[in-house]
Amino acid sequence: MPEKFRNSVEFMVYGKYALFSDVLTRAGGEKCSYMIPTYEALKGILQSVYWKPTFVWIVDSVRIMNPIRTVRKGIRPISYSGGNDLAYYTYLEDVCYQVRAHFVWNENRPELAGDRNENKHHNIAKRMIERGGRRDIFLGTRECQGYVEPCVFGEGAGTYDGVDMPFSLMYHGITYADEAENHDDKGQMTVRFWQPEMKNGIIDFIQPKDCTIKRHIHEMDIKPFGKEYENFCPIDEDGTLGGEDFELG
Repeated sequence: MPEKFRNSVEFMVYGKYALFSDVLTRAGGEKCSYMIPTYEALKGILQSVYWKPTFVWIVDSVRIMNPIRTVRKGIRPISYSGGNDLAYYTYLEDVCYQVRAHFVWNENRPELAGDRNENKHHNIAKRMIERGGRRDIFLGTRECQGYVEPCVFGEGAGTYDGVDMPFSLMYHGITYADEAENHDDKGQMTVRFWQPEMKNGIIDFIQPKDCTIKRHIHEMDIKPFGKEYENFCPIDEDGTLGGEDFELG
């Protein structure tokens, strides 16, 4: 298991359904979920809990707590050209995961170096987990509502304790230009893939920079943040909006 960092957070996320869709199944208009959550989906949950462009969330591990079960549903997707289409989506049912993650400073944003207060961001993140997140939590797709609460990673009985299981090649996530660490990913939007393996019910993720199976989608610029821009809003130690130089218009 990866080491526990001093700014690590641990939480449980659960819900009635989840859909971590395999992109290969979407060409015909239908969706089928991976058996386990993707790195990108868990990172998105963390960003819904608490996020600032000052740092990047790194998902370390996920523990599968409930049995992996699927359910198929008939869905009528929106057809903008008219008609009344029917598609079948395959969801995961009654999911529950324990997650451990930490954050690192976003070195691609030197303009936000003054906001690199580890203690502040760590405390705010833990408080937001206790409150269930700042924004709505989704398990893969918007129709799959999720719920977050604090936990101690590894505590309690998990369905796959003592079980080792390999998985086939699957989607890992997307590296955006402002999060790129490798030189060849700079100025690019990059999609990553990997081959996960469950050990004792736990899947340890490799970091985005260590993914060797990847593809550049297109060139991408970094959106700037700062006090001179309208998209910057400082956060005080207590997690409220404000700052000495901030005034609500």
